Amino acid sequence: MQKQEHSCIAHVKHRRHWITDSFSHFQSARVLWDSLMLERMGRTMYRCQLLRSAFGLVLLTAGLFPQGQAMAQAPCPADHDKLLAVLKANVKASGGPANGGFETNEWAAIIARDGAVCAIAFSGPTADSQWPGSRLVAAEKANTANGLSLAQMALSTANLYAGAQPGGPLFGLQETNPVNQAAAYAGDPKTFGSASDPLVGKPIGGVVVFGGGLALYDGKSIVGGIGVSGDSSCADHNVAWRVRAALGLDKVPAGVNPNRKDAIVYDLDPGGKSASGWGHPLCAGTEADIAAELGAGVGGSIHK
Repeated sequence: MQKQEHSCIAHVKHRRHWITDSFSHFQSARVLWDSLMLERMGRTMYRCQLLRSAFGLVLLTAGLFPQGQAMAQAPCPADHDKLLAVLKANVKASGGPANGGFETNEWAAIIARDGAVCAIAFSGPTADSQWPGSRLVAAEKANTANGLSLAQMALSTANLYAGAQPGGPLFGLQETNPVNQAAAYAGDPKTFGSASDPLVGKPIGGVVVFGGGLALYDGKSIVGGIGVSGDSSCADHNVAWRVRAALGLDKVPAGVNPNRKDAIVYDLDPGGKSASGWGHPLCAGTEADIAAELGAGVGGSIHK
């Protein structure tokens, strides 16, 4: 009996130690759990603070840079009002001189040196007084001339025609800089051609390999490009040439033609081959005659 009592006492002591140890482990686990929860809550609060800070920065940025406005943009060679006035003065349909083509109204766009559209205008009384599709064509011509010209040498879009034909050294050029679709078809059409045109401040991309696009030079360096569209490509070149000169941005240092620099070159033979490699086809009107008078063209069938 005494032996059994001692056994029971030992068992009770063992259970007591087990309970004590278990409680001790439980307390340690509880302390560890609490520590982990506090650490987790701290991380969550830190993330919340970061999110609040980031949200505040977004709101501040939205206030500083309204929707559609570029955060950084190179200087525009000419503003909308100046471009509009000069364009109207150099298109026959809006009171200017003849340019040899259909003599229709035109779109004009200016690209800053960083590739962003910075001014766009039309010569007619309303946006649909000239081909609606020519708004984007004008911007892409400006982009091409700016993007493929350097401080020391200019290339007009007209200079690219021959080389971009199948078998030519520039074949496939049109595929190299896709149009910015998000910018091209965005915005309210009622603002097209105004100072708040939705293209302004955005890169448009695109490559055009026929007449109407010229690089802009202020006498110090290249400052952008101009594109004109809405008539024959040959007439577009003549209008762009006139507008560039009127803006005082025609200080072209050199080009593919030693005398007339980035002038349109009419030297394609009946088989479509260009003697210089920089040729452009003749159009149906008197564009080549007018280009020769302006110093904007080389060669061509001059009508008497």
